[in-house]
Amino acid sequence: MPVHSENLPPGVSGGTALDVASWLAGRGYPVHPLAPGTKTPAPNCPDCRGGGHPAQDCPCHALGRWCHGFHAATTDLRTLRAWWETEPGFGIGVACGPAGLVVIDVDAHAEQLPDRQRLLPGIPIDDRVDLTGLQSGFDTLALLAAYRSRPNPCEDTSTLRVRTPSGGMHIWYRAPRGGPRLRCSSGSSPKVALAWQVDVRAVGGYIVAPTTRTAAGVYEPLPGARVPAALPLWLIAELARTGHTVEAPVAPSDAPVTPSRPRGAKTAPKGGQRLLTGLLDEVRACGASPSGTAFSEKLNRAAFTAGGLSAAGHLTGPEARRLLLEAADHARPHQPRRNVLIVEAGLRAGSDRPIHPKERP
Repeated sequence: MPVHSENLPPGVSGGTALDVASWLAGRGYPVHPLAPGTKTPAPNCPDCRGGGHPAQDCPCHALGRWCHGFHAATTDLRTLRAWWETEPGFGIGVACGPAGLVVIDVDAHAEQLPDRQRLLPGIPIDDRVDLTGLQSGFDTLALLAAYRSRPNPCEDTSTLRVRTPSGGMHIWYRAPRGGPRLRCSSGSSPKVALAWQVDVRAVGGYIVAPTTRTAAGVYEPLPGARVPAALPLWLIAELARTGHTVEAPVAPSDAPVTPSRPRGAKTAPKGGQRLLTGLLDEVRACGASPSGTAFSEKLNRAAFTAGGLSAAGHLTGPEARRLLLEAADHARPHQPRRNVLIVEAGLRAGSDRPIHPKERP
């Protein structure tokens, strides 16, 4: 017997497809139908089925119909009810970008292992490292987490995790509020990838919602949290490092960073600078080696702390940004654009957690 939406425990747990779609929409996650028994968006008008026109020219949206996948996604409960009353067998897709979600899609496909330098893009793996037994995205994501001395996201019970019918896993996170915006990627891409057999679903993509049934099986929520947690800072840094950031309205990356302050600007309180000193020294020390120093993670941590200090009034925003970029450009002068993106992301994330000098960062 279907579980009615009012009886659902917190999070995505069960019920009819309309129950789950309505619950997601109620949290602000725009949803759209998937064709019954599949994980692909449901077509609608004949032109949509034939792929004859782009989403922006489609008349279906103005008429409250579904088509073009996540372009039609909505949180309007009346529209969702009409869609699922028309076809109760629809699966549920969630538009990641508008929903503010970043989903780590871990695959377990039987594929030949690529060259070891493609397992963790941008991170060299020495020939002496034994890769025996490595065969899926579960292994490469665990390897990345171990390399950064961080917990394995596949074991993160604080966030929504979903087992896929193919044996993979979707790890749902909330995107960093205020930026940077993060885009989709495929783990097999030679250009932008987090790790081999680890896809990213974010801006420009959708994810299959838990409880959706396809011909291959059910997308089943795993034990633990039923709602997405905030994307960990170290993963934000890794996604920035691997080119997942979408251009955002931040200061131009090639603009010169000057230590001088505009006339009349307030001098930052010294207590805030003292708290940052150790973290900034760690960032600068990365300049001694071109790789393998966890530079992105250290810069993100320093920026997060600086954002908290600024939010608490112990450090001015311009001064925090100047100190961070001076340290970052000292260590990695060849990547000013990426330095800006990491700093902006950390400052914005840290602004949600005010820090006072007496607190530990």
